[in-house]
Amino acid sequence: MQVPVLTTERLELVSLSKDFLAASLAGERARAEQLGGFELPREWPGTHAPLLRMRLEDLEGDASLQPWLLRALVRPGAGRLMVGYVNFHGAPDERGAVELGYEVFPEHRRQGYAWETVRAVMAWAQREHGIRHFVASVSPGNAPSLAMVRKLGFTRTGSRWDEVDGEELVFEHVTG
Repeated sequence: MQVPVLTTERLELVSLSKDFLAASLAGERARAEQLGGFELPREWPGTHAPLLRMRLEDLEGDASLQPWLLRALVRPGAGRLMVGYVNFHGAPDERGAVELGYEVFPEHRRQGYAWETVRAVMAWAQREHGIRHFVASVSPGNAPSLAMVRKLGFTRTGSRWDEVDGEELVFEHVTG
């Protein structure tokens, strides 16, 4: 499935295909870079392998989910480097809500990439699919993400336990 690239002021948000995910998980770095059209960080996939595996299984079960799932945050220009990723946890739920997940790799943090990215994918979901209800779950110790979701207008609605990440604070935002 061909998914259009989303662009922000400084990034391209490139959808990650089943073939890209499979190549990454198989350790076929050159093939993954060729499929993605960008350079991968040295440690890829590293600790991100479980997420890639989960998203690959999602796509194998329903290819129509691809626009909602993983997108690489690519810094365009010379080197075209992947600096992080973003995804919704799936298609909209029964309430019409989508949950966001994102990561900017450590050496690229504190540059506003997450802010740009989250705003862009929220705008895409609103414009293309009429989504108005967004959810974000943030670790209580992740001060930059907590500040960002609050700045974006999210309100804390509860907390939950995630088997991988531990305690998470749940935030929601309904746009006008």
